[in-house]
Amino acid sequence: MATSPCSSSGVSSASSAGLGAEAALEIRTRSVEQTLVPLVSQITTLINHKDKPKRSDKTLQAIQRVGQAVNLAVGRFVTVGEAIANENRELKEEMSIACIEAKRAGETIAQLTDVANLDHPEYDGRITIFTDKTGVVKAARLLLSSVTKVLVLADRIVIKQILSSRNKVLATMEQLEKVSSFQEFVQIFSQFGNEMVEFAHLTGDRQNDLKDEKKKARMAAARAVLEKCTMMLLTASKTCLRHPDCESACLNKEGVFHRMRLALEQVIEIVTDSKPSGENEMAAISIYTSIKEFKQSQKTKDITEDLEVAILKTCQCMNELKRELHHAATSLAADLLRYHADHMVLKALKITGVEGNLEAVAEYTCKLSEQKEQLVETCRLLRHVSGTEPLEITCIHAEDTFQVTGPQIISAAETLTLHPSSKIAKENLDVFCEAWESQLSDMSMLLREINDVFEGRRGEKRAYLSLPRPGKHNANLKALKPDRLDTEEQAKLGKLGLELHLLTSDVDSETEKWEDQENEIVRHGQSISSMAHFMYLFTRGEGLLKTTQDLFHQAEVFATEGIKLASVLTAFSNQLEDDDKPLLLLEIDKLIPVCQQLQITAKTTVQGKNATFAKVDTCIRKTKGVMTILSQVLPLSYKLLKKCGTGNGWLRSPHPWRENRLQRNTNEDSMEGKTDAFGIKSLEHHVANLTFLESK
Repeated sequence: MATSPCSSSGVSSASSAGLGAEAALEIRTRSVEQTLVPLVSQITTLINHKDKPKRSDKTLQAIQRVGQAVNLAVGRFVTVGEAIANENRELKEEMSIACIEAKRAGETIAQLTDVANLDHPEYDGRITIFTDKTGVVKAARLLLSSVTKVLVLADRIVIKQILSSRNKVLATMEQLEKVSSFQEFVQIFSQFGNEMVEFAHLTGDRQNDLKDEKKKARMAAARAVLEKCTMMLLTASKTCLRHPDCESACLNKEGVFHRMRLALEQVIEIVTDSKPSGENEMAAISIYTSIKEFKQSQKTKDITEDLEVAILKTCQCMNELKRELHHAATSLAADLLRYHADHMVLKALKITGVEGNLEAVAEYTCKLSEQKEQLVETCRLLRHVSGTEPLEITCIHAEDTFQVTGPQIISAAETLTLHPSSKIAKENLDVFCEAWESQLSDMSMLLREINDVFEGRRGEKRAYLSLPRPGKHNANLKALKPDRLDTEEQAKLGKLGLELHLLTSDVDSETEKWEDQENEIVRHGQSISSMAHFMYLFTRGEGLLKTTQDLFHQAEVFATEGIKLASVLTAFSNQLEDDDKPLLLLEIDKLIPVCQQLQITAKTTVQGKNATFAKVDTCIRKTKGVMTILSQVLPLSYKLLKKCGTGNGWLRSPHPWRENRLQRNTNEDSMEGKTDAFGIKSLEHHVANLTFLESK
């Protein structure tokens, strides 16, 4: 099993404690590492006792307790290993041998540290601890070796499950390519959907468990492709079935299948730690990487004083270049995202396609191609200032997505133009356009992460364990089935949604009055208004929030942003004269409780259609309450800011750009309890609604 060095201080200390090269553990996943760390810590405590010839009874009793604790822990570990072995016959023999060795080593350590078994002289109230430390060290080596073997075997089970799941997906994809009737397609795609859900769970766990951040980023990119392509595969296949003689429809479908196979292959390469077949692994050639490598060379010992000065000056210049390039790249990207936020070209393609206007479609496809090239070039530029290798990989993924999705949209638009009355062709174009919009939203989030790294705000993420557990790892994997609003529910929310829409318009009008658009107050206000707008679109069955779970997640992020604004407003109030404070403090006192109530509502678990709709209604009402307060706070703050004369520079945002797209929560704590599986929400929804396939 090819591995990367373990970075855990606990595991490393075991080697330094005298366990030797046999215990120099190399592991790839956090679950294996975190399982080993407590055991290594106990063994290290046992071995690293001070080499005094005598020990007090108190110290000896403590060492005995450690030895017994190790033995008990190993016993529990072996029980789990044996249970896993019984559920996986092909590994049972190897697993059983490793478990026996681990159990024997644990018992040996317990015996060697047992006070009753020690042969010690009775003088001076003191006793000798170990006659020879060699026995304990030998047992510790055997224990770590056997335990690691058990964990590696368990890890092989996870890899085997992913491989088996991938093979099932590929086999079903081959069937889907060959179908010639809607009835057959519906049946096979339903099976395909269930297989993709299982694959999503397995690879999601694996992705979060990987220690190598580059591999984790590559896995995320591949799974993102599968997420978007699953829905594209559905509509592209339907369109091809409806219009089998249409060349553009066939090209559209073939492109989706090809990209999905490449993504599946990349996932397996990462999981099995194998080299890419056919294509060389991406070489890091960005300015970020080059500068980083140059500063390593600065530490070379054999260097003259003059050369060292020259290198220092060059490093200073490179840092300046890095800052300027970062500012230019992120500003350009932010401007481009804002310019294309209205998706006018996509909307025009949909309209002219339905009209069957070949000339107009050709014109707008040229514009989309230009837009694609702009976005591709921007992604390449962002790659050079990404700041980390995982973000560099994400930039490459974004570039590839725009490069591939652009032509797919064009072929889908051409198909619709040739068959303007086809509902399936229209649905297909909608799906590809939605994937484009989604990638723009992802690019906006990528831009924020790049700035966070540049400004030193990147935090550590919580590890996720993916090792199998007996009785569970072979169970059927099920995902929560999020709901969409039906027509009746949308009608019930119509008035409330309209009121929310009017409030967002009011807030947007107020933010536009501020000369300093980078002021923290206006920046938070714009972010809150943007999220509220997407929640309004949800009440109409439109926008990027597709399911109730999407809405609840957005509501939670919305509430968090509201609390951040309250904090900024409080800081602002501290700069005001006493006579000006009361009105602002009153609005702050209103804002915080509403945001907290919205957070609680969004996190509350409900079951059943009526309860879910009630939760949706409450979330929208609380959102409306926040927006009502915001519509009062912004003009008041603007007035007070002018009055106190602190100028436009007060509370400037550290960002050289501002995001006016759908906000997504990047806080790992808020993701606790959620299943990170690509396409589960949209996939299960569409699998359940395959009965809507048009057959005419």
